[in-house]
Amino acid sequence: MKRLFLSLSLAALLLDVTAQERKAPAYPLLTHDPYFSVWSFSDKVNSAPTKHWTGSNQSLSGLLKVDGKVYRFLGGQEENFLTVLPASDEKAYTVKYSEATPASGWEKEGFADAAWKTGTAPFGDGQATTQWKTKDLWVRRTFNLTKTDFNNLKLKIMHDDDVEVYLNGKSIYSCECFNGKFINVSVDNKLLKKGQNTLAIHVRNNTGGQWLDAGLIYEKPVVAMQNVLVAKQKDVKISATQTTYSFDCGNVDLDLNFLSPLLMDDLDLLARPVSYVTFKLKAKDGKSHKAEVFFGASTDLAVNTSAQEVAAKASKSNGLSILQAGTTAQPMLKKSGDDVKIDWGYVYVAAPDNLGARQYITGAENAQQGFVTGIAGALAAGRAGLSSAKAKAATSAAAKNTGARTTKDLQDAVFTAAAAGKASQTGKKLVLSTIIPVTLNGDAVAEKTLLIGYDDLYSIQYFGQNLRPWWNNKGDQTIEGQLKLADDQFTSVLAKATAFDESYHAANLKAGGEHYAELSDLSYRQAIAAHKLLKSPDGEILFMSKENFSNGSINTVDITYPSAPMFLVYNPDLLKGMMNGIFYYSESGKWKKPFAAHDLGTYPLANGQTYGEDMPVEEAGNMVILAAAIAKAEGNADYAKKHWATLTTWAEYLSKEGLDPANQLCTDDFAGHLARNANLSVKAIVALGGYGMLAEKLGHQDIATKYKAMSKEMAQKWMGLADAGDHYALTFDNKNTWSQKYNLVWDKVLQLGIFPKEVYKKEIDFYLKKQNKYGLPLDSRKTYTKSDWIMWTATLADNEADFQKFIDPIYKYALETPTRVPLSDWHETTDGKQVGFQARSVVAGYAIKLLDTKLNSK
Repeated sequence: MKRLFLSLSLAALLLDVTAQERKAPAYPLLTHDPYFSVWSFSDKVNSAPTKHWTGSNQSLSGLLKVDGKVYRFLGGQEENFLTVLPASDEKAYTVKYSEATPASGWEKEGFADAAWKTGTAPFGDGQATTQWKTKDLWVRRTFNLTKTDFNNLKLKIMHDDDVEVYLNGKSIYSCECFNGKFINVSVDNKLLKKGQNTLAIHVRNNTGGQWLDAGLIYEKPVVAMQNVLVAKQKDVKISATQTTYSFDCGNVDLDLNFLSPLLMDDLDLLARPVSYVTFKLKAKDGKSHKAEVFFGASTDLAVNTSAQEVAAKASKSNGLSILQAGTTAQPMLKKSGDDVKIDWGYVYVAAPDNLGARQYITGAENAQQGFVTGIAGALAAGRAGLSSAKAKAATSAAAKNTGARTTKDLQDAVFTAAAAGKASQTGKKLVLSTIIPVTLNGDAVAEKTLLIGYDDLYSIQYFGQNLRPWWNNKGDQTIEGQLKLADDQFTSVLAKATAFDESYHAANLKAGGEHYAELSDLSYRQAIAAHKLLKSPDGEILFMSKENFSNGSINTVDITYPSAPMFLVYNPDLLKGMMNGIFYYSESGKWKKPFAAHDLGTYPLANGQTYGEDMPVEEAGNMVILAAAIAKAEGNADYAKKHWATLTTWAEYLSKEGLDPANQLCTDDFAGHLARNANLSVKAIVALGGYGMLAEKLGHQDIATKYKAMSKEMAQKWMGLADAGDHYALTFDNKNTWSQKYNLVWDKVLQLGIFPKEVYKKEIDFYLKKQNKYGLPLDSRKTYTKSDWIMWTATLADNEADFQKFIDPIYKYALETPTRVPLSDWHETTDGKQVGFQARSVVAGYAIKLLDTKLNSK
């Protein structure tokens, strides 16, 4: 499996800040599900564009105008690119191509390619227009230019795998790598010439998927807004459901709060796809001030690529002024994959009428200019949506009919006319813009709140049936209704969220200390927003994960397993929602093997396993352990009873194949196949003990006795097989190795009593000698690690001091990693760099210590 994207490293922002200034690798802003998930990848939220968790720009922008000055407090200026030579996401194009090795000089101008085939890009497998199935592909594309003075010329390319690119015979890019989306590579524009030019590319597929698509673009600088100042960011705070920034804007202090109320005890609220953005302003000098807040949301929130055409419109509903946008094509559930964003459904920005807000729609290049430059910008914004005649008429009418005597009056009138005249607009990279007037008096705090929502219409395809989101399961709700409900409930929702944030931090502080609590705060929204909440056709809860930047699978069992602890603490029904689809897959007869499937497909298509290889012991063990954990958390085995026959099949398989596993993958599949895996064996043993516990709760005493005894006998055998003196080995046949035995944690948390506590102690003492600057390596093969597994390993410690010795390096990693992306669970312990994965749900596994504290504290 291809695990490491070139685009990850390109998306990472390496900022010159100290660890003390940083609170996170990236900061959650709008977090609801794998598609509706916007982050700041920088410590200062006004220094760079905000992004989707994948690293693609999804720009939110904010400006404050007060005392004749304009301050930028949210987002940075996006680069503005225009096309020299289109890639296929903009316009279909044809090239000459060969799958056979060409003669030398194939990359040069004038090469005789008449015998080559002609094909339409993109080339590749899957949804490619021209199917390319061989190992190598050579393409040549000729094009004519009348000018060559393009500023900041770039190659725009998506390739899988290795590639070499030539422009007029000169090498401009080569890489033994692949990427899952377009990247931009700087090119010397002197290589272009007037008349005919040639772009020649050789791409090679090494393994897995294959792809090629390329074009040329250049940067058109956005007209400088010299009068815009950068607000001084004084602080940022992250709690479970909120991120709050504080700014100094001259005579005014501004607080910016993002609230995504993902409260697990209220599934209707958790599923409501609406976040709040609140602006709090206060005069520092105690005087009166007239101010305005500009907020812009790019329509990139509703596209997979920025080249897709969108339609936007304004409307009124239930006391709200609403802007909405979505692609014109609306390809419902047509795309699946990892580095893929939603391009169906609609993004919404809603302003309560009592704000007195003005809303308008423009192209990205004009969105802020009207606000910054006054009347000239207002007219420019108006012209973006009105014909020149209508704009002129609107301006004239504004001046004559409204009695406008000041620039401000005229600006207001023009914005009103422009907004009325362009209730809808079609184009690319539009911005949904809102301007909120604010009056500041004395020491009073002015508070204004906007709502941002996303209606995906249909969320997941589940065994051939398209499912609506939880909040509209029956198809009788509207997003306008959800926005109204969110507005009406804002005060109570904010109070509930704030109370939860405080209690959540306090609980984690008590369980694991300050660093543990801060890591828990950081991971909370990420963990939940990597799922989608729905109901199955049979009415069962489905809480379906996406394997973010690990292969895009949906409802992966070995993602559910590490994610489980937080949901066991706060709502086991959500864990059931992560397991129900897997049970259905087996119990429906669609999956016929005696162990659990790895996944249900590739997000968002849950039509059956698409991962290329099974993980028999891994997934069977995971499902049985988690069924036992639910029983422990709920105090009954009702859920296990419902699936008893299936659990029995899996337990019987583990009893035969689990003690000494054959050569196979486990959840750490990036590390490769492994036979006689000691940690995987622990999983099987603990699962059998858990099955015995379940049997006892269900009154099957003979089965309980059998399996509890079996697990303890296996544990004794395991201790002999894995013993390597001062520790236990990675594999039974190589005592010069070691690994984290994180699967042991369930023996402790569930109080199964299978392994002697001396086993935990021996391992902990050994691990403490193996730590690096940024944590304990996963095992002796490499220096990389998984932070969720370190948390599990740390929970085996029998004292607080040892626990902290494992937690502190993870905390240090979160503050110091040079890879600025939503928290990665797979990183190097030597330098703190991300190895792969980001924004995954498995960070919910950090709650294992909290779960142990809840279940077992006396």
